Amino acid sequence: MPQATISTWYGDISESLFVSLQAIKLVIFDIDGVFSDGRIYLGNDGEELKAFHTRDGFGVKALLNSGVQVAVITGRQSHIVEQRMRALGVTEIYQGTTEKLAVYQKLASKYDLTDAAIASMGDDVPDVLMIQRAGIGVATQDAHPWVQQQADYITSMRGGFGAVRELSDLILLSQGHLQLQGGASV
Repeated sequence: MPQATISTWYGDISESLFVSLQAIKLVIFDIDGVFSDGRIYLGNDGEELKAFHTRDGFGVKALLNSGVQVAVITGRQSHIVEQRMRALGVTEIYQGTTEKLAVYQKLASKYDLTDAAIASMGDDVPDVLMIQRAGIGVATQDAHPWVQQQADYITSMRGGFGAVRELSDLILLSQGHLQLQGGASV
């Protein structure tokens, strides 16, 4: 028997995924390849540049405004990431982290959450343990193929080009904070 689906702006998703999204209280994102396209631009003087999509920023703010906590965990250290995340209202910022699962567990304990209340999005091998552990593990459309195999959901958007917003919209939709008819209300 075919599984029931829910139609969204991003295509059909399974009804079971939609129901699971209703329980999400914390979303943990990687940065490079998720908020950005994964490329790192280095200037002649060692300056590092990254591009962030404004739609992703809107999605993060909408999650926070609806009561869903947002955290970022990244293996790199960058002032740009700190600056962008603070501007969006994200306070849980972990950079230079090689043991992402340990930070995941710390956040779950801090907010007293089970794995079922956590979604995690990544694009490469360092993100896999969090993707596997989370109630909903998400890989970007352009994530490494093995990472995609570990995920519960693969975004239709690429990292740095709306993948964060896609997951945000799906969570907000499932929790009744976003309507598809007649435009969004966040």
